[in-house]
Amino acid sequence: MNRVVITGMGIYSCIGQNLDEVKRSLMSGKCGIGVDPAREAIGFRSYLTGILPEPNLVPLLDRRKRISMSQEAGYAYMATVEALENAHIDNDFLASHDVGILYGNDSSALAVMEGVDLIREKKNTTLVGSGSVFQSMNSTVTMNLSVIFKLKGINITIAGACASGSHAIGMGFLMIQSGLQDCIICGGAQEVNPFSVSSFDGLNAFSMRNDSPSEASRPFDADRDGLVPSGGAASLILESYESAVKRGAPILAEVKSYGFSSNGEHISVPNVDGPKRSIQMAIQNSGLSLEQIQYVNAHATSTPIGDYNEAMAIAEVFGSHKPYVGSTKSMTGHEMWMAGASEVVYSVIMMQNSFIAPTINFKTPDEASAQLNISGKYVDYSFDTLLSNSFGFGGTNSTLIINKI
Repeated sequence: MNRVVITGMGIYSCIGQNLDEVKRSLMSGKCGIGVDPAREAIGFRSYLTGILPEPNLVPLLDRRKRISMSQEAGYAYMATVEALENAHIDNDFLASHDVGILYGNDSSALAVMEGVDLIREKKNTTLVGSGSVFQSMNSTVTMNLSVIFKLKGINITIAGACASGSHAIGMGFLMIQSGLQDCIICGGAQEVNPFSVSSFDGLNAFSMRNDSPSEASRPFDADRDGLVPSGGAASLILESYESAVKRGAPILAEVKSYGFSSNGEHISVPNVDGPKRSIQMAIQNSGLSLEQIQYVNAHATSTPIGDYNEAMAIAEVFGSHKPYVGSTKSMTGHEMWMAGASEVVYSVIMMQNSFIAPTINFKTPDEASAQLNISGKYVDYSFDTLLSNSFGFGGTNSTLIINKI
């Protein structure tokens, strides 16, 4: 079985639009959450979201390519350019190798809304334009990036709710491990507009701390009152160890294992058993002992039941071993379909630079989180193995284990 390594990373998020900006935000505990007046204007109860600028693609791509791209495809393009540059992959390499793409995305609501609104207003479908269909499909990221970068390998979108980005990395890991591909662009993207999350607001899933945005996302804290939606994109270049060494690529980390499970119960309410089995599967497949895992980047979205059940699952798996546990969602909010990929990027940055980012706003543990080793402050800490959890609606669970090489 081939070893699978990470040779490049790229990020476009509310705490930074490149790796250097994100590293500084993680170290300082900078929050990227703010108030969106558009949400208030259309009747949202919660006006909170991750705040990030729209990338200017005009100098980078011609009009023909831009008109087919959704909001999240634009984010993913920016993250992928950075990832490819950091992996030392150029157009010649892409042209001469079967590089694939597996990207997590589970909506493209803005493009759908804009197209439908135009048809309703004008009563003429021809006015929607040729790009609308490519913007509005869930596979908008992979179809656009595969064309822009002229990719010749696997080309699939992974739709697994809030575990989409993590499952994309996991599936890429399995394909490279088994020898089906040598190099795959993996990641996750999430649009940042009110339409993609309006039903969440109606379900009372969001924090109501409209007057204190930076304190709204409170993973594991007893006073949490709901998640804060966010988004952007994160890309990772997964490659076989042999391929990376052969071309002299930088090796940032190794993907050791992938665990997954289904809760098999409620469509939206998580349980303890499903996440627990996903974590156990990843650990068993890694060949590592519990004691070798030093940091857990939790899914922990700041919802009352979700955080409680995940804390119980982590505590039951690790027992007396107390790795550092944290949730970067305290700073970024919940990046939805992107989160499973971005949180691997955040965690690898921490591992490379020997620190644990603070879980900001964590002040008072509840009965479950009191069992975990969670720090609300920055911690100088050298570690070489991490575990990252991502869970989603429908009871889909994904766990990745990454280590230094």
